Amino acid sequence: MEFFDVYNDKKEKTGEKLPRKGSFLKEGQYQLIVLALLERPDHKFLITRRAMNKKWAAGDWEVSGGGVQSGETSFEGVCREVREETGLDVSHAEGGCVYTYSNIDIKRGDNYFVDIYHFHLDFDEKDVCLQKSEAIGFQIVPFAEIRKLAEAGKFLHYTRILEAFDSEGYVPEL
Repeated sequence: MEFFDVYNDKKEKTGEKLPRKGSFLKEGQYQLIVLALLERPDHKFLITRRAMNKKWAAGDWEVSGGGVQSGETSFEGVCREVREETGLDVSHAEGGCVYTYSNIDIKRGDNYFVDIYHFHLDFDEKDVCLQKSEAIGFQIVPFAEIRKLAEAGKFLHYTRILEAFDSEGYVPEL
């Protein structure tokens, strides 16, 4: 069973940990989530298509990411998630965490911080090995294609990705 560390509203670990499945976070309790923007030297990005058996946003496109496990740092979590979902190793890639935001949904017990990482990594299609339980496909696309998917309502976290780019002063090629 997987566990995650509980954070307070200052993004500090409280010492408490909860099981990943079925936990309901109370006011002032947060989970840590990570997302990874993987950009190649040609300014194309790796995106994956969510498996159809996902409870939320099945079949939509996204960037790699997920929940940080108990005992992991944000960076360790993003490296693990990217490696599990795509087979790529970002542990020595140029870049890092560029943006953090929080979500509070007391009614659903779904409170979390999200750290968005922007990595620059040289990789090819042959280097990508998808985790079949997480994704049913991938593409390596210019940011303009991500924008089109977002406009069609088929790309997750688009607004937050734009905020992350803005926070680092980065303007993606359209």
